[in-house]
Amino acid sequence: MKKFLKGLGAIALLGGLLSTSVPALAETIVVAVGAPKNSLQGRSAEKFATDLQARLGSGYKVEFYSDAQLGNEKELMQKLRLGTVQFTLISSIMTTVANEFALFDLPFLVQDRAHMKRIDQEIVQGVLLPKAQAKGLHVVSTWENGFRQITNSIRPITTPADLAGIKIRTPSSEWRVAMFKEYGANPTAMAFSELFVALQTGTMDGQENPLTNIVGANLHEVQKYLSLSGHVYTPTYLTTGSDAWNKMPADVKKTVSEVANNVQDWAFAEGEKADRELIDKVVAAGVAVNETDKAAFVAASAPIYDLFNQKVPGAGEMIRKARALAK
Repeated sequence: MKKFLKGLGAIALLGGLLSTSVPALAETIVVAVGAPKNSLQGRSAEKFATDLQARLGSGYKVEFYSDAQLGNEKELMQKLRLGTVQFTLISSIMTTVANEFALFDLPFLVQDRAHMKRIDQEIVQGVLLPKAQAKGLHVVSTWENGFRQITNSIRPITTPADLAGIKIRTPSSEWRVAMFKEYGANPTAMAFSELFVALQTGTMDGQENPLTNIVGANLHEVQKYLSLSGHVYTPTYLTTGSDAWNKMPADVKKTVSEVANNVQDWAFAEGEKADRELIDKVVAAGVAVNETDKAAFVAASAPIYDLFNQKVPGAGEMIRKARALAK
């Protein structure tokens, strides 16, 4: 009996030594984006991953992937639902989740980033977030994609008439396609990861993106003209799966939200800085830059507002509220 008890004591001692010498496996959190690493979306997501790792400590391992290494935006959205990716950024294709997100496809709606922050607090969090949750997605925070500008290799764009017949790539948003059809272009929805080659080979004549995406993906190297239209401000949404969010410990949720809100401020500041600085880089690459006639584009955009009001429940109230939040 004494030998037996002695043996149990040895086993208990061994178990205690093993439990103190072998650390528990860190839980992995995957942050992945389809955007290039050096774009604002890529840099914002990487900052989020780095800051989140610092806050969570060794109990978690935060992995970051960019440049569509784990899939494009649409594929990553599905991986959120499957739980194989924990966080990604979803931008224009959020309209495929709920049509109400197409509020941000309406031309010349967002005045500036301070206006966008108020819209985020009043409309995104209050009206749009539940729409995403109903489709299995949880929007953690709204970040910067930016004010979109037009590039092409055919001619400078000053008025909508200059877009006539130009093959222009848009995101997978029926509203962006409708907008450029209204302007007279020949739009085609295409994944961003396919865009550089499409412009390089002439499959597409042009595209529209924020300067951070244009320079981040080196699109200016395969385009001749940059026309500063600022026709749409596109947010990007830090998103996770609803199931993953619901299962996340309360302290981790709190940390994620705090880090995400800090990155929002950082991203808005970086976007504003980029709008001032990146034009010089585009010009240095030999691209001709011109201002557009915004009044002409605003006038040509009226049918898009009419269509949005017809097709989207509650559209008029969202537009009224967004405009009321402007200065």
